[in-house]
Amino acid sequence: MTARLLAGPALDAGAEPLSSHVARLGPLPGPTERLGMAPLLESAGLLGRGGAGFPVGRKWSSVASRSEGRAVVLANGAEGEPLSAKDRVLMSTRPHLVLDGAELAAAAVGADQVVIYVGSEHRAARAAIERAMDERMADMSRIATRVPTDLVAAPPTYVAGEESAAVHFVNDGDARPTTTPPRPFERGVDGRPTLVQNVESLAHAALIARYGDEWYRGTGRAETPGTALITIGGAPRPGVAEIEFGTTLADVAQIAGAPASLGPVLLGGYFGGWVAGPSAWQTPLDPQELRRAGSAFGCGVVRFLRDDECGVRATALILDFMAGQSAAQCGPCVFGLRAIADATARLAQGTAWDDDLRRVGGWSQTLAGRGACRHPDGAVGLLRSALRTFDDDFTSHQRGRGCVAGRRAWAAA
Repeated sequence: MTARLLAGPALDAGAEPLSSHVARLGPLPGPTERLGMAPLLESAGLLGRGGAGFPVGRKWSSVASRSEGRAVVLANGAEGEPLSAKDRVLMSTRPHLVLDGAELAAAAVGADQVVIYVGSEHRAARAAIERAMDERMADMSRIATRVPTDLVAAPPTYVAGEESAAVHFVNDGDARPTTTPPRPFERGVDGRPTLVQNVESLAHAALIARYGDEWYRGTGRAETPGTALITIGGAPRPGVAEIEFGTTLADVAQIAGAPASLGPVLLGGYFGGWVAGPSAWQTPLDPQELRRAGSAFGCGVVRFLRDDECGVRATALILDFMAGQSAAQCGPCVFGLRAIADATARLAQGTAWDDDLRRVGGWSQTLAGRGACRHPDGAVGLLRSALRTFDDDFTSHQRGRGCVAGRRAWAAA
């Protein structure tokens, strides 16, 4: 049986209607089966697709154990990562799969409210979800249960998708992370236990509910079972694709029409890191294996660096963005990230101060773990990967010579 998140009508056809969705996939299981979804997802080995890769079944069980029938499900489709488009493509083309997952989660954790949290700039995704909600209200015969569901527009900021920031925004209109316990699964929306789950994770749960844990474990080429959506950039054929876990970067390059030159790749997005070389290109894109290799799958971004691009400049642009997207709650973000971004920009532009490279290297080690949230950790993690991957280029930029051997364009080009 071939069932995938993006199977079905062509993606350029827009949102799949409810009638087509149900005819293609069949109905969701009944109320009794829904109560057992958490252990089913645990058995399937489903990992969250928001970036952290936490086991979904375990997360649902944590909320269910505290719920007492008053939990909240927050379907997170904020997608503030600039290089990622997977969530908005999923929501705009397969909205009922996302809503199915949210409905299943509500039953499994004992929730009496669902919040669909979609980035305000993702207009097509929001419109598709809204139409799908209307369809479900108009045709209750196809939907076994009805949980009150609200659609909330997330502000267009990078940190708005962090789970505590999402809860903070729903509660108080302030999309900044909160750092003091309790966490959302203990006390979140309106002070109730809240399951914050990425929309792709929910869509996978909707397929597992129909086809089972053995079916899910039957896909994947490496340690982690299943498929994942990735966003490909910097290649002749960019866009969103669905791959089996265990697919290599070399395989993705072939899909995207990128030359298999073993060049640098940004893996995982702005919270990810740069990788390069034969070992990186042959490492399976599998969360477990990548973690052991010192990398991360993250939100599934695979962004190839072209030969005419400067890795130092690309890194400087990302760090400038990250500094500007700070929640402005603590010194490491307000001052530390800005200092790092400014020094890296000078390196990229060929106007480096005498000690910029030394200071950037030192800051990349001392800033981690000191922020009020994980935002500075992600930024300096990416920086450390850049310093490894573009070591010679950074040294040459510090000396005002641009990238080494002319392989990559001078920063100002």
